Amino acid sequence: MTGQKVRWGILATGGMAATFTADLVDLPDAEVVAVASRTEESARAFAERFGIPRAYGDWETLARDEDVDVVYVATPHSAHRRAAGLCLEAGRNVLCEKPFTLNAREAEELVALARRRGVFLMEAMWMYCNPLVRRLKALVADGAIGEIRSVHADFGLAGPFPPTHRLRDPAQGGGALLDLGVYPVSFAQLLLGEPSDVVARSVLSDEGVDLQTGALLSYDSGALASVHCSIVGGTPNSASVTGSEGRVDVPHGFFFPDRFVLHRDGRDPEEFRADPADGPRASLQHEAHEVMRALRAGETESPLVPLDGTLAVMRTLDAIRERVGVRYPGEERAVTPA
Repeated sequence: MTGQKVRWGILATGGMAATFTADLVDLPDAEVVAVASRTEESARAFAERFGIPRAYGDWETLARDEDVDVVYVATPHSAHRRAAGLCLEAGRNVLCEKPFTLNAREAEELVALARRRGVFLMEAMWMYCNPLVRRLKALVADGAIGEIRSVHADFGLAGPFPPTHRLRDPAQGGGALLDLGVYPVSFAQLLLGEPSDVVARSVLSDEGVDLQTGALLSYDSGALASVHCSIVGGTPNSASVTGSEGRVDVPHGFFFPDRFVLHRDGRDPEEFRADPADGPRASLQHEAHEVMRALRAGETESPLVPLDGTLAVMRTLDAIRERVGVRYPGEERAVTPA
C-alpha cells in the first residue's frame, strides 16, 4: 500500500462505529473517506456528523470502493460474517469488531477467505494493542513471576437490560459471553494460549441467552484460568496473574488499564503506570495505528492480534456455549462440538 494517509471506510453507524470514527479523525495519518449503513439516511447523517465525503445506503457499494484502503466493520456481531465477507471478497482489507463472529465456523471462513484473497484481516481486540497490556505480557513471558499458575479476569455490567435490548436478543448473538466474556477469555489466552479443557456454568434468560457465565479453563501445564462475565451485576472488571514466584494485579478496567502492580517474592511491589495520554480513547487509536502500520508494511495480519489467536478464542467461546446450552437461530450445526 502506498500513500501518505490510510483511507478508511466505516461499515455501520452505531455507537461503536461513532466512537472509533471520532478517534480516527484525530489521527493525522488516517482519513475516513466513506461510510455505509443499511439505509442511506443513516449513512448520510453519520457522514455529516464526521465530515465524511461519501455515504452509501448499502454495504456492497462500500466494499467495491477502490478508494478505501481498509474497512472497519462495526455491525452487531451476528452480521460480522456477511459484512466482513463482502469486503474481503472485494479485495478490501478489514478490521472487524469483537467478538469476531458468532462462532468458530464463521471465523474460520473469514480467515480462509482473507488468506485466499491475500488481504489484511484483524479482530478489533484493542486490549492487545494497549502498551500497558503489552508490557504486562512481556514481563510475564520473561519470567517476572515464574511459571503461570492461574489467571483470573471478570467483566460485568449492572444493567438491568430489558428483554428487547440487543444484549438479550438471540437473533443478534445476545448474552454476556460474546459481548463481555470475550475480554476475560482473550486476556487469559493472551498469557496461556488455548486451553485443553473447559468447564462452564451460566444463568440463562427466558430468551435463551446467558445473563452471566463463569468458566474454568484448564491447561496441560497445570495452570488454570477462571473467567466470569455478567449483564446482571457490575463486577470489579479486574484481572490477576499468579505465578510460582509472584503475582500481577490489574485493577478496574483490565482491558484498558491505567496501571498494574507486580508483586515478586521477597521484593517490594512495583507499580507500572500508563502514559497519561493513554486513556480509553488512546487504546482505540493504538489499534488503528497497528492496522495502518501493518498495511504500510504489506502484512496481511497483525503480530499483536494474530488470526490464529482469534480462532483459538472463538473455539473457546464455542466450547463454553456448548457446555451451557446457548445456541443462536440457524446455528444447530455451527458450534464446535464439546
